[in-house]
Order: sequence, then structure tokens, then C-alpha cells
Amino acid sequence: MSEQLIQLGHSPDPDDAFMFYALAEDRIPANGFRFEHILRDIETLNRWAFEGRLEVTAISVHAYAYLADTYRLLPHGASMGEQYGPMVVAREPMDPASLPERTVAVPGELTSAFLELQLAVGKIESPKIVPFDEILNVVERGEADAGLVIHEGQLTYKSQGLQSILDLGEWWHELTDGLPLPLGANAVRRDLDEGDTMVRLSHVLRDSIAHGLEHRAEALEYAARFGRGLNDALADEFVGMYVNDRTLDYGEDGRRAVAELLRRGHEAGLIDREVPVDFVED
Repeated sequence: MSEQLIQLGHSPDPDDAFMFYALAEDRIPANGFRFEHILRDIETLNRWAFEGRLEVTAISVHAYAYLADTYRLLPHGASMGEQYGPMVVAREPMDPASLPERTVAVPGELTSAFLELQLAVGKIESPKIVPFDEILNVVERGEADAGLVIHEGQLTYKSQGLQSILDLGEWWHELTDGLPLPLGANAVRRDLDEGDTMVRLSHVLRDSIAHGLEHRAEALEYAARFGRGLNDALADEFVGMYVNDRTLDYGEDGRRAVAELLRRGHEAGLIDREVPVDFVED
């Protein structure tokens, strides 16, 4: 039987690399699929998903609000913060309530972090869109008053003389009485719903995450290639924040958190539709 080609989109980050190490390095059976790994930043993957370009892709939970007709969420692969998450950094102390009137560098308007920031402080009409790995530099140089930091910048911002003025993980935890903070998701294109294709894909991708968690040292060594200067200890800490048991399965509270974020976004006028949350059940 010929293998079915699946383009798998994910970010070039240690946590995503850790998740898909087993597939990239042929450590597990591919169950009739052949995977082509497409590495792009999350905002590019969000935009591509509007075209349905990739069969399986990482997307922001925020972006899913506009993609539910094209993609279904997989029950694994989530990036969620447990009382931590994206943060806003600045060169000096600043009232977060002033952010809508300031120049704020953000990694993309469809990122979950940008939705969450606006839920926390109010609508930001003209954000400064900056590649996620340049935001700390832009703030440090004074080209923006503040920056919305995702990925490993959450661990390294102090090294550039910056300070956190708002931790969205802590804000969400207090707002929702302890729900995890939804950030990224893995999604599968709806036109693959032939026979058991979606379920087989789901199993393979879950097996890849499980293999990484079960062979942590080897997976971390692979993931370190994508660390952009993180030392081994920080890479280990960062991966542990976003690849864990919840990555294997959202859990009931994780699924509830996704629905809650999208509901709040719609109620606040930041999402222009009600969003049915549709998971592949495997």
C-alpha cells in the first residue's frame, strides 16, 4: 500500500520539535503516512490555514475561531499555560491599562496571546506586528513601548534588561478560577475525513508526543537544535512548560478552557462569531 503524504506544519521551537521528534527521526511507525515537516512561525501557519494549505498544522486557538469550517482540533498537541504563559515586557514599569494607547509589539493578530492581551486590557487598534523572535530586541531598542512575548522569550527577557508588566497566565488563572490558558493547538483538515484517516493520524501524532515524553533525554537533544541560544537547562524548562501530560490530552478542563476563551472573545467583540469547538474523537 502506498504511503499517504501528510504535510505537517509546526513552529521551529523546542516544544514543537520535542513533540514531533519521533516522527522526524523515524522512531515510531507512521501507520501508512509519510510526513513532510513544514516549519514556520505560528502567524504564518495561521494565515496558511485560511487557505487549507496543510493537512495537519499547528494553529493558535484564537485563529481556530475563523478556521472551524476547514479544520478540526486534534485531542492532543495543545500548548497550555498552567498559571503561566505569554507576558508583556517593557523597559520600565508601566500600567497595563495604558497599553491600548501605546505602541505594543505583538507576534501576530491571530495569536491566542494577542486575544488574551486584549481581553485583559482592552482593544489594541494598531499593534506593531513583529516576528516573535524579534520582539525582545524591538522593545530593547525603543522601537515599541512594550512587547507581547511568546515562546522562549518568557524565560530570557531579563537578560535584555526588560521587565514583565503583565503575566497573562496568572491573569487567566485568577479570572477563570484555575483553568489552564489555551495557546496553541494541532488541527487536521476536514477533507481528510475519509474512512479512519483522521483517527489514524491522530493516533500517530499522539504516539509521537508520548515517545518524546518517554524518551525525554533524546527528544530534548533533538529539540535543542531549535532553541535559539537557550542553554540546556532553559530548553528543558521551556519544553516542560508546554509539553506534558496535558499535551497528550486536553482533559475536560482544558477543553472547557478553549470554549471559555472563544466565548469571552466573542462576548467582548474581539471575535465576530460564536465558535463551535469540534475535536476529533479517537
